[in-house]
Amino acid sequence: MQVIDRRKALSIPPVWRLAFRPFFLAGSVYALLAIPLWVAAWSGLLPDFQPAGGWLAWHRHEMLFGFAMAIVAGFLLTAVQTWTGQTAPSGRRLMGLAVVWLAARLSWLFGLPAAWLAPLDLLFLLALAWMMARMLWAVRQKRNYPIVVVLSLMFGADVLTLTGLLKGDDGLQRQGVLAGLWLVAALMALIGGRVIPFFTQRGLGKIDAVKPWVWLDIALLVGSGVVALLHAFGTALQPHPLLGLLFVAIGIGHLLRLARWYDHGIWKVGLLWSLHLAMLWLVVAAFGLALWHFGLLTQPSPALHALSVGSMSGLILAMIARVTLGHTGRPLQLPAGIVGAFVLLNVGTASRVFLSVAWPVAGLWLAATCWVLAFALYVWRYAPMLVSPRVDGHPG
Repeated sequence: MQVIDRRKALSIPPVWRLAFRPFFLAGSVYALLAIPLWVAAWSGLLPDFQPAGGWLAWHRHEMLFGFAMAIVAGFLLTAVQTWTGQTAPSGRRLMGLAVVWLAARLSWLFGLPAAWLAPLDLLFLLALAWMMARMLWAVRQKRNYPIVVVLSLMFGADVLTLTGLLKGDDGLQRQGVLAGLWLVAALMALIGGRVIPFFTQRGLGKIDAVKPWVWLDIALLVGSGVVALLHAFGTALQPHPLLGLLFVAIGIGHLLRLARWYDHGIWKVGLLWSLHLAMLWLVVAAFGLALWHFGLLTQPSPALHALSVGSMSGLILAMIARVTLGHTGRPLQLPAGIVGAFVLLNVGTASRVFLSVAWPVAGLWLAATCWVLAFALYVWRYAPMLVSPRVDGHPG
């Protein structure tokens, strides 16, 4: 049976053998195309072209539910095979999921009516949650059930966003997107809390990984989930001192974990400091939102971009750079230029979060340029790996 299964697996074109391959490639290509489109539209260079709901609605939705969720799908549907020992989607099933994702992206960009694009967009998240739930339930792996809960809530956040699109209600769209963003932060708290200390231990050749404080991990997961729900109901859209205290607690919790994981040796390893910096941007985001809720900042946008660009996208770039190497049978040695990609993404984040407050046009253009170059470097170096067989000859 193992021989037959191996032969069958190797007969599948490499790009469809595991989910990380098509979704890391598609997500990163989408990232480097979507931001120039948004900046061009923001600058008034595309006056005669409008996606569904307008450019702002498209930008908010697609960078989260399009780009980020593609990477999440690639990571989870690859990792769940290792977690459960079950066969992950591949071949035609994986191709079908990717086609649904692509159809939703094109539908939104080219302005299909919301009543048509909404089912496509929701079908992708529904299928992802169902595939994860089915594989985890098959082996009763309760430890990872929270992932299915978060994915189900992401489906709800997308429903809220699309309802806002159907009604022409910008407030509902904003509630759904911000709820979804903090649900991704919850996933980052959950997955990052497991892998970052482990990767740090392995990468530095340490004997023991830092033991997790389970209470802190649970508190950060629940805290991010609460923030997501408060955004979904619109409660967190207006500044309030009590919400400021919640964000301070989340920021302190993540900072405490980073301090426990820290080792000065990470600065010699690009695959490590990139992960730690991504989580540090989450701390910046939490404290920035706390200041806004306390009335000490005039707008939440810089803090939200610290979360979406610096933390979410920074963690994405660091993780896909590592996961692609490991799952294509390569040693964990970064290709030329990828450390530069990590630097560019963090410089771009600093520009978007800090520089654009004083110089909006210059800050935004610098941030966009750094973003595009960072993901272009990834695509340039990793696309050949993603579409080629593993170097060790194994399936996957």
